[in-house]
Amino acid sequence: MKLNIFWFRRDLRLDDNTGLYNALNEGLRVILIFIFDTNIIDELSEDDARISFIYNRLSYLNDELQKKGSSVYILKGDPEEIWNRLIGMFDINSVYINKDYEPYAIERDRRIETILVKYNISLKKFKDQVIFEEKEILKSDGKPYTVFTPYKNRWLQNLKAKQILISGKKIPIFKNFYQCNYPFPVIEETGFKTSSIKVKPFDLSVIQDYHIYRDIPAADKTSYLSIYLRFGTLSIRDIVKIAYERNMVFLSELIWREFFMQIIFNFPDVITENFKRQYDNVQWRNDQKEFSRWCNGETGYPIVDAGMRQLKESGYMHNRVRMITAGFLCKHLLIDWRWGEAFFAQKLLDYELSSNNGNWQWAAGTGCDAAPWFRIFNPDTQQKKFDSGYEYIKKWVPDFGKPGYPETIVDHDYARQRAISVYKSGIKFKLKNPGA
Repeated sequence: MKLNIFWFRRDLRLDDNTGLYNALNEGLRVILIFIFDTNIIDELSEDDARISFIYNRLSYLNDELQKKGSSVYILKGDPEEIWNRLIGMFDINSVYINKDYEPYAIERDRRIETILVKYNISLKKFKDQVIFEEKEILKSDGKPYTVFTPYKNRWLQNLKAKQILISGKKIPIFKNFYQCNYPFPVIEETGFKTSSIKVKPFDLSVIQDYHIYRDIPAADKTSYLSIYLRFGTLSIRDIVKIAYERNMVFLSELIWREFFMQIIFNFPDVITENFKRQYDNVQWRNDQKEFSRWCNGETGYPIVDAGMRQLKESGYMHNRVRMITAGFLCKHLLIDWRWGEAFFAQKLLDYELSSNNGNWQWAAGTGCDAAPWFRIFNPDTQQKKFDSGYEYIKKWVPDFGKPGYPETIVDHDYARQRAISVYKSGIKFKLKNPGA
């Protein structure tokens, strides 16, 4: 029997799923699959909380599909090998996916499409995880934006002009699901075990007052939406509609997400290189012992230590504190932003390559529309401004103020002058030697 396949990736939901809707709407029966891609998961620890989150979500989707006589076919391995196997198992008409804009995913999908074409199978790709993708928001000269505010203004203009948010929800046509009951694996069969870190439920009620509490970590007025958007368990269209109606400051954060996604797509070199290449000659100190103290929350600056310990224990870190900890690593310790970016990638539940890279380069001053290289946050001033009652610090640094709490790793005034000197000399060197 001819059938279509829908491949779940960063879109783990049934409602308002563009690729799934189009697959079901074609008329043929649809098999739903998910691949635990060993090219990705082999780099993760066996108790990675993100795998537990994905596994639990797939289990939920499978339960919902079983009510309709269908199921999710769970596979594990290299996607190319798996697709060669699937082609031998089924008479496939088309494969449906929602697009992923990260370089690995783009190259993976290109290779899969090459395999499918050999068998006259079409790969049909759809926009789903963003409101505007790739090259939809461009400057008047046709080039991508590299500064956020004009990008945001054009994004909002396009939103209104195209009436994006009144198109209605897309609900699956359940009768077209392939009738099957594939065995659902226990988590150990994926090579992982259930993580002790629990993902917090999202909270849409905080959006209303987001602008009031966004910089106060102790208030914990955080939506916790990011991991749900990262893996597509919620529709970005639903969340943008709510934000548009309730709080434009919160909406701006969602636009930042898409801004960084189009930066990664249009300038993929930023994954490993400075966006502003004139910073290539900044001489990072890269002291391994100091990096370890930062990772473990033992810098002696309580607001920094609180953030790092929150990250290690919960997989989250408050947005304001992310700025403080990242800036501290790059400028107080003069450690390459790539080190910090890689550590966050290991620990953040909501890790997303584009946003993580963009925000780290912002903190280091090396990215597009970045904080000026000479802006160096004073951690003590930041603490007095955003956690004056030490509530956030006391929660995550119970040893603060007690014997044994670390001495400050570096004096702020000294570190500030050192950073300014190192940045200035590095940038000057680059400008004087454009061929270097």
